[in-house]
Amino acid sequence: MAYTALEPDGIYWARRKASKSEPLTVVQVSTLFGDEHEYWTLVQLGSDQHHMPGDFEIVEKITDPSQPRVLRQAAE
Repeated sequence: MAYTALEPDGIYWARRKASKSEPLTVVQVSTLFGDEHEYWTLVQLGSDQHHMPGDFEIVEKITDPSQPRVLRQAAE
């Protein structure tokens, strides 16, 4: 996923690029330092440390479970 596709306050599954062997973690896009893309950071949930978006591989956005999801039918 491209970093330009990130949404402010969005929550994503991500993996640190430095260590592909680490399990996936949950990160949230923070706009604490500014609303423009270049000021955004990622915060691991349960932590107060901010990281650069380039330090992580974003795997997938975590959606609100109360929102309807489109399910694709599997091939028979």
